[in-house]
Amino acid sequence: MQIKLLPDQLISQIAAGEVVERPASALKELLENSVDAGSTQIQVALQQGGIKLLKVTDNGHGIAKDELALALTRHATSKIESLEDLEQVGSLGFRGEALASIASISRTVLTSRQQSASHAWQIAAEGTQAPQLSPAALDAGTIVEVHDLYFNTPARRKFLKTENTEFGHCEDAFTRVALSRPNIGFLLQHNGKAISRLAANTPQQRITDVLGSEFAAQSLWIEEDSGGLRLWGMTASPTYQRHSRDSQYVFVNGRFVRDKLIAHAIKQAYQDVLHGDKHPAFVLFLELDPSLVDVNVHPAKTEVRFRESQAVHRFIFHSLHKALGKTSAEIQASQPVQAPFNPFRPGTDASVFSMPREQVEMPLHNRPAFGGSYPTNISNGGDMAQQFYGQLYGDLKPAAMDQATILESNSLEVFASVVALDQPIQPTPDLPQQYPLGFALGQLHGIYILAQNAQGMVVVDMHAAHERIMYERLKNALSEQAIATQPLLIPISFYAEKVEVATLQSLQGSDTLQQLGFELATLSPTTIAIRAIPTMLQDADAVALARAVLCDLHEYGASRVLLERQNEVLGTMACHAAVRANRQLTITEMNALLRDMEATERSGQCNHGRPTWFQVSLADLDKMFMRGQ
Repeated sequence: MQIKLLPDQLISQIAAGEVVERPASALKELLENSVDAGSTQIQVALQQGGIKLLKVTDNGHGIAKDELALALTRHATSKIESLEDLEQVGSLGFRGEALASIASISRTVLTSRQQSASHAWQIAAEGTQAPQLSPAALDAGTIVEVHDLYFNTPARRKFLKTENTEFGHCEDAFTRVALSRPNIGFLLQHNGKAISRLAANTPQQRITDVLGSEFAAQSLWIEEDSGGLRLWGMTASPTYQRHSRDSQYVFVNGRFVRDKLIAHAIKQAYQDVLHGDKHPAFVLFLELDPSLVDVNVHPAKTEVRFRESQAVHRFIFHSLHKALGKTSAEIQASQPVQAPFNPFRPGTDASVFSMPREQVEMPLHNRPAFGGSYPTNISNGGDMAQQFYGQLYGDLKPAAMDQATILESNSLEVFASVVALDQPIQPTPDLPQQYPLGFALGQLHGIYILAQNAQGMVVVDMHAAHERIMYERLKNALSEQAIATQPLLIPISFYAEKVEVATLQSLQGSDTLQQLGFELATLSPTTIAIRAIPTMLQDADAVALARAVLCDLHEYGASRVLLERQNEVLGTMACHAAVRANRQLTITEMNALLRDMEATERSGQCNHGRPTWFQVSLADLDKMFMRGQ
């Protein structure tokens, strides 16, 4: 067969197959051109999902009359001139293929006017026909109209989906560009109806306008800068979990990308706090020297390659890990709180709210891991709690009922019985902001702790919360190789399955169990003895704990546990050590748990990713009871 050059039109149509996959691809290219043109207002009008018409209007600097025909020519661009420009390109577009590719498979009309020009000029291109230039009326800026996409390539048009599906893809492309440029106003119309209208605003407000107030209310603002890398944006707290990846946006130097390296770093940062197969939501912007990233990797420009990929991975991971690891107190301190109306009796002394933290709780260094070692009588260790609840109820209790009886009852009915309903109620000082989870009021069905804080009511899953506390302590201890061991005065032996015995025997010569704080020995082919367990887990069921650890060691392999699977094993240990449901706690124990949660990283989720507490605001309660309506 003879080798010959392809016609220019066929070359453009082949390129269009790579660049213009569907109407959304064409819209993306046109929006990027408008952004690069310095526009402050961009309008998009679609018909039939962009298949019938795709129109983009901007107020950018426009195209000169002599360059209109050149704009529809392949590899013609004003954005780069040399290889050096390409290696540090700062614009969204740079190949000069988009308009030529779009024009080769559609009926395209390009109208533009520069500010200094007396009037606008228009050029029309239809497939293989030569473009026609004519004068037109237009303010400064550019209008690109793409009619009947794929009209001359019917085979390609057959692969397009329904109108609604194609519009959905166009809307996604519009959203990505709108998120990347909050300083530009955007308007999206479909079949003559306005779908989205976004005014130029701050990045936070633009993200809120696009992803919604629910996302914004449950998100953390990130802004980290290190070693020439800057990461900023909003990432949702783990409680805002999604079933799909539809709310994940990453921009590198203002360009939307899908990068496996970045995705892996984000996934690792969330691995400890996401539940099951749920996905996080985020809008993140990574900024770095353009010469350190290659954007010329894929025709669609959605993939990039970093020169220092490991440094980028570590930076993103540590930035997100730090943000997600904030304690409840740190998160609360960064959020404004409205002063609520609290039903304390008049004349209450507010000194309790100004006491130092060490008087409110037992010091952490004197307190064991939350388990069974706290005082069971509130009068023996809860003077502060007595004083606090004295402020709540004061002289309103019946004479025959002393304060300790009230506090130890763990009963909301008793609390209700001591409040005199005929006493006037007046607002009093807010609960101290340094205690964002507030103070315990009682237990609900032996599972939840009810607490009152400055915003309203807090409901805590005590097992899930204590599980996270133990998990974080075990992780910290293991990282410092300091999991303390508690030898048992009398070893505990139990009947073991063959696989458990075999797993233990395979660990001979390995210090894996010792690093985890265990000492186990094989007594017979069917018996294992427990001689020591981790000190912080001394109140756990030793046999169940040993079985669970041996099961994990068998599943993951001893060689991988402390390297790749340590979180899974420590999570198992924490789960067995956490306080169980239906265990009655004293007020002191509940408050101690709340204080531990405030001081523990990622305490908003257990190590399985489930939430550990919820806030119910006074406004929500007022709404439930229709107060003020």
